[in-house]
Amino acid sequence: MPRSIKKLKVRLERIPWQSYEIFIGYDVLSRIAMMITNSNIANHYVIVTDDNVCKFYGERLLIHFIKMGIKTDIIDFPAGERAKNFQSVLDLAGKLLDLGVDRKSALVALGGGVVGDLTGFLSSVYMRGITYIQVPTTLMAQVDSSIGGKTAIDLPQGKNLLGTFYQPAGVFIDIKCLDTLPASEYQNGLAEIVKYGIINSEAFFHKLEVGVNVILSRDRFFLEEVIESACRIKKDIVEKDEKEQGLRRILNFGHTLGHALEVASEYKLSHGRSVAIGMIAVARLSNKMLGFPEEDRQRIELLIRSLGIECIIPRELAIEDILSVLHRDKKKDGRTIHFVMLKKIGFPFITDGVSDDLLREVVEELKL
Repeated sequence: MPRSIKKLKVRLERIPWQSYEIFIGYDVLSRIAMMITNSNIANHYVIVTDDNVCKFYGERLLIHFIKMGIKTDIIDFPAGERAKNFQSVLDLAGKLLDLGVDRKSALVALGGGVVGDLTGFLSSVYMRGITYIQVPTTLMAQVDSSIGGKTAIDLPQGKNLLGTFYQPAGVFIDIKCLDTLPASEYQNGLAEIVKYGIINSEAFFHKLEVGVNVILSRDRFFLEEVIESACRIKKDIVEKDEKEQGLRRILNFGHTLGHALEVASEYKLSHGRSVAIGMIAVARLSNKMLGFPEEDRQRIELLIRSLGIECIIPRELAIEDILSVLHRDKKKDGRTIHFVMLKKIGFPFITDGVSDDLLREVVEELKL
């Protein structure tokens, strides 16, 4: 019996021909290959992945493509955030040239957020731009980084400091890929899912609260509902603000401090854990500065901790190192660091800044 696939459309009114679809299904990797190749967007595909994902899904997807009679190659790079740099772009571009990749070719980003960000950035600059497709294999990539066209690589001074807005031709999500995801990586994605409830929908947040045990069991049917809801929230925001000039900035909830923690820890803290700490910190800041209800603050902390996400800042991380990274944040305006704050769950807004003294206070609280 064929597996069902749900479909969402990302409608980009400013440039309608760059609109694309998100496909969500379970155990549909072979159908993904068929759908991509039948789209006739390229005559040569190159699957770009990391050496970890390659072992699980790279060869399988490659075989499915080849069975469709389409010229397909695969290249990989070392897994991890440290590979998301300019040298990797140069190395991968050299491999594409060796394979004869031209403007009629397309890249397929198979993997998590690092693979998607790096492949998207490479696609946007290779021969002044070629087509790419997202096939996210981690929960975080499925609900967040694969959607919206943000591409980036890191610099030694900070995360995602070189990047472009470059939309994929499509996003193809196979939920079965989550079966092989380590618990820590699964929790990374859960942090992003919680974010959508906090910034957009108290009803979705409550669904996560009552469904903690179900989502931790990785129930495929509940996961499909949650992933579809998260993708719908993300795509609705992207449609209204493709290039983060206004509304889309609320998607950075928890990320301003979260990215600083990642960089200051030299990426020993994962993205999801860092964002989770960032969300708790901002809930506390909102409570202290703006009267964000204490009950809502407690609900946020309880849900995040109930999902098994460790939300303690390592004692050895110096607050001045964290603040130094914060002041290099790419989203700052002059010396002002904008934070996404909360009026209540489901009602975020952008503040003009938070004092370093109050940031120090909250960071120290989260070291306990």
